[in-house]
Amino acid sequence: MKAFYGDLRLGILGGGQLGRMLIQQAINYNVTVKILDPDREAPCRRLCNEFVVGSLSDYETVYNFGKKVDLLTIEIEKVNVDALEQLEKEGVVVYPQSRIIRLIQDKGLQKQFFKENEIPTAEFQIISSAQQLKDTHIPFPYIQKLRRDGYDGKGVYKVVDESYLAGAFTEPSLVERMVDFEKEIAVIVARNESGEVKTFPLVEMEFNPEANLVEFLISPSTFSFEIQQEAENIAKKIAETLNIVGLLAVEMFLDKNGKILVNELAPRPHNSGHQSIEGNVVSQFEQHLRAIFNQPLGDTACLSNAIMVNVLGEPGYEGPAVYQGIEKILKCAGVYVHLYGKALTKPFRKMGHVTIVDNDRERAIEKARFVQQTLKVIA
Repeated sequence: MKAFYGDLRLGILGGGQLGRMLIQQAINYNVTVKILDPDREAPCRRLCNEFVVGSLSDYETVYNFGKKVDLLTIEIEKVNVDALEQLEKEGVVVYPQSRIIRLIQDKGLQKQFFKENEIPTAEFQIISSAQQLKDTHIPFPYIQKLRRDGYDGKGVYKVVDESYLAGAFTEPSLVERMVDFEKEIAVIVARNESGEVKTFPLVEMEFNPEANLVEFLISPSTFSFEIQQEAENIAKKIAETLNIVGLLAVEMFLDKNGKILVNELAPRPHNSGHQSIEGNVVSQFEQHLRAIFNQPLGDTACLSNAIMVNVLGEPGYEGPAVYQGIEKILKCAGVYVHLYGKALTKPFRKMGHVTIVDNDRERAIEKARFVQQTLKVIA
């Protein structure tokens, strides 16, 4: 392969905030970056070397884009995998590999992978009809998830009792036993082509109850060493079983009995790793690049307590974004603002994130709550 720090052409499928932060790191390595995204106003549009407007799900568009790069990666899973498979056959390097993206695009296949490889996960049943949904052996209440195209809480439906079946999804889905969990947790793991594997320390997450997406993240975790070790070992096992090259976010539940259950996977940089930019020796974005370039993986140790707050569009506002209270939070020591370059806001749209670092954990949490209460995205 060409030298990553000079003449290698890196293509990224997706031009959102994850791509934007990948580019910010790639610049430090002199990497030439090309982006494909359907939105001509995507966050990456002004940062990359070349921006191509086109569909990520169209075979010809993805194939033609991939033929003009040396290495192709993703910042979103919803891409045309058939095109990626053909590109791999023709010598274009695709990381993560197309077979892994295909697996993760389908939550049913994900669950079967967990079962076949003895990865702990909630009891589930794959459903292909409304009748099967009524006849499921999973007791109420349970969670129904669309097999494909669900993200950020979309495609997830809670079935409390029989009266909720009228509003259930009719598309292929899976039914999952409701987990009585203590906390949602995550581990990000990286693996390079040489087989080197490293995990980031376990993080704890809080979700916005309305939008059902990560709103607040604490690193490092204060759970016992045994729990943290078990979570990291599970993430490593998944990465090694898949033989993935790149980054893999492993979202998990810690239930009330102290048992860890894997929820979902994301084969790319992830919301649960944003705090690593300021909070860890190496960020998740640099680690992803190191992994796909087959370079030595970086030190993932925490530098400090780090809290990540997602900046979401306020309910009731739609239009040109106004960041209310930003001057107040910038007065606080250890507060780092990351805006994603999105001109327009709408309810619960991810507009940015703020990382708060402090050697005192309680003080860091206190500042993070202040940021949550003070910074509002209106129009």
